[in-house]
Amino acid sequence: MGKRGVTIFLTLLLAVCLIGMERVKTEREERSLEAGAKQEGQTGNENNQGKAPESEGAEGQAGTEGEKLVALTFDDGPHGDTTQKLLDGLKERDVKATFFLIGGSVEGNEEIVKQMAEDGHLIGSHTFHHVQLTKLSLEEACQEITMTNEAIAAVTGQPVEYIRPPYGSWNSNLECAVNMKEVGWTVDPRDWDVKSTDAVVKKVLQDVKDGSIILLHDVYDTSVEAAFQIVDELKAQGYTFVTVNRLLID
Repeated sequence: MGKRGVTIFLTLLLAVCLIGMERVKTEREERSLEAGAKQEGQTGNENNQGKAPESEGAEGQAGTEGEKLVALTFDDGPHGDTTQKLLDGLKERDVKATFFLIGGSVEGNEEIVKQMAEDGHLIGSHTFHHVQLTKLSLEEACQEITMTNEAIAAVTGQPVEYIRPPYGSWNSNLECAVNMKEVGWTVDPRDWDVKSTDAVVKKVLQDVKDGSIILLHDVYDTSVEAAFQIVDELKAQGYTFVTVNRLLID
């Protein structure tokens, strides 16, 4: 091979080497970019662990952050005149409440009880004869509860899960005998005693806070009117009215 041939050979060999080096450099850069992308993705996943996507709503939660919830509850109904007036006013205000019914008062007021259920209110038991359960035998107490549950279910077609025992009188024996959840209260304006709309409203607004369960009785005109004023005022203050089971779940 002459000098010219050697020169050409060396030139070609150099070119091949340069191409090879360039290819290696390119591959290294690609690997580096890929590794960086993987690391960034892992960091993003770690930062998002335990967080719901921003597009998810708060459905199924008792209340969104900053929301003030309150439950309006009524004992001793149903009553033909006052309970009907109350239901109409609550529907007009788009408010759901909880009613603890006396089983013996269901008969003759079936349409009112049916409307309660259809309007989305929660219905519970307040015994059949408004008796203090702890003063009865276990058998008698269970009968009071069972009779009431049957009377309500016959109208609504739904089982009764909650009970507010008259006078708040309840014990562990009853918990074993009946599969029901006892419901108390946190705000009691003693509307059955004062029978003054202004006094009831003042007391409730003074004591209410986020998570309160307000006790009223839907058998007094003064209490029904007080309920409307309470709803209007608390809504203006940013409260949301819910059935009592929403608060108990929390």
